[in-house]
Amino acid sequence: ITFRLEIPNEKYLKDQTPLLEKGLQLLAEIVFSPALEGDAFQSQYVAQEKRTLKQRIQAVYDDKMRYSNLRLIQEMCKNEPYALHVNGEIDDVDDITAEQLYETYQSAIQKDQLDLYVVGDVDSNQVHSAIDKYFKTEERTLGTIENNHADEKVQPKEVIDEEDVKQGKLNIGYRTSITYTDQDYPALQVFNGLFGGFSHSKLFINVREKASLAYYAASRIESFKGLLMVMSGIEVKNFEQAVSIIAEQFQAMKNGDFSEQDIAQTKAVIRNQVLETIDTAYGLSEFLYQQAAAQVEIPIEDFLANIENVTKEDIIKAGEKIQLDTTYFLKGTEGAS
Repeated sequence: ITFRLEIPNEKYLKDQTPLLEKGLQLLAEIVFSPALEGDAFQSQYVAQEKRTLKQRIQAVYDDKMRYSNLRLIQEMCKNEPYALHVNGEIDDVDDITAEQLYETYQSAIQKDQLDLYVVGDVDSNQVHSAIDKYFKTEERTLGTIENNHADEKVQPKEVIDEEDVKQGKLNIGYRTSITYTDQDYPALQVFNGLFGGFSHSKLFINVREKASLAYYAASRIESFKGLLMVMSGIEVKNFEQAVSIIAEQFQAMKNGDFSEQDIAQTKAVIRNQVLETIDTAYGLSEFLYQQAAAQVEIPIEDFLANIENVTKEDIIKAGEKIQLDTTYFLKGTEGAS
């Protein structure tokens, strides 16, 4: 759960109101002193938020690109917490009560890890003193991160759903056995960039451009769960051919079928992406929070140096760990044009 507050820097205002302190005080009030009705959240707001949540969940089903990605994860991670969508299931929303919600909220405030980021041209002493004043929380013992590595050999499976869609959605999931804190994570990032992460990648050039098999074709990694996922939009009749050519590109990556120039280009794009992310206050907070969630501290210079130091051998070695898990296809029903 993220609370964000943006305020102008008081240094640049004629009125010398202590905006930073007032902002932190307001943020603390929002977090620790929410509006209540007795021992529960206010029922009118709970009803509003339940309506909004239902709309948010429904929006995923209406957007077939997002829906097919959700279905791939549900099939890949059956019986694992990761299979649960971030917004939950639409059928569970009505049963939420204002009392139960407040109990859950209190538990989160008292027990969950809390990270506070203040980004800007600020006086750190002033920030520390305001935080000590308004954010009084006890020390918390953090739980250990679940080990998501799959050691056993994965048995690949294929799942096909039929819906009234014009364009088929082919999503393929792989288990990488590599997560954010692993030594070979930078190599996995470069592998993904070469495979399907960017416009110079194998999937984009060979599946979308040369073979004209896909409206879009890309891949991404999930850094905490160790998944590599391919997303593509194809004509239903091209299913077998698309699966085959994506498998060929994946095998080419494992065989080291890429040049030093390809590697250098990929590293440059990753570097630019990271620098662009941390160039905004929100992006920098996200970058730092990813590390807090993983319980590691990697200075930005080290993070970029780790990418820069990846060799062709490292990429091939990371590729050896990656196993095909699930092929998911959302195809049009008969008669759909």
